Amino acid sequence: MVREIRDLSAQVAVETGQSALDKQVLEAMETVRRHEFVPKFQRHAAYKNRPLPIGAGQTISQPFIVALMTDLLNLQPEHKVLEIGTGSGYQAAVLAKLAKDVYTIEIVDSLSKDAARTFSRLSYTNVYTKIGDGYAGWVEHAPYDAIVVTAAPDHIPAALIEQLKPGGRMVIPVGTLWQELLVVTKNADGTTTSEDVVPVRFVPLTREK
Repeated sequence: MVREIRDLSAQVAVETGQSALDKQVLEAMETVRRHEFVPKFQRHAAYKNRPLPIGAGQTISQPFIVALMTDLLNLQPEHKVLEIGTGSGYQAAVLAKLAKDVYTIEIVDSLSKDAARTFSRLSYTNVYTKIGDGYAGWVEHAPYDAIVVTAAPDHIPAALIEQLKPGGRMVIPVGTLWQELLVVTKNADGTTTSEDVVPVRFVPLTREK
């Protein structure tokens, strides 16, 4: 799987601006056991470079996209990260290998509880889960050095910009039918700059009604 990620990274280097993914990101991808985060009937395909259904109309992302989004965050060991869209917990597990603390929010009750049990079983002690609306972020633990959004809103939620540290990065897919993966950097004065990376396809980011 990691070999495929390296190869694909080289193929799309012009679009992503990343000639190669960070060695530590690739090591995290190699260490995290993806089969632990997919339904049992999907485990035969766990290490294929493709998304897989995990129930409740959600998916576990393609490993290359997980690696790319993680790489774009420029994580450091002391960083505190917010993830919007826990899903199976796979992305959070990768983040937990690279950052000090990971706070992850999921709106689907069953997915959040399943992921929390997986984190506990696999001893991911630096991952903290919450059931809630990702559009609102997790203000109690803000500000965050990095934010990653694993489902697509039609706009960048203002609350997430507010909860990002100056100098911090947010990686987020934005759009409805057509989506673009963006890297949003927060400037010292509170303004942001955005960079388009690659076209992507994510499930929509669900809001509370």
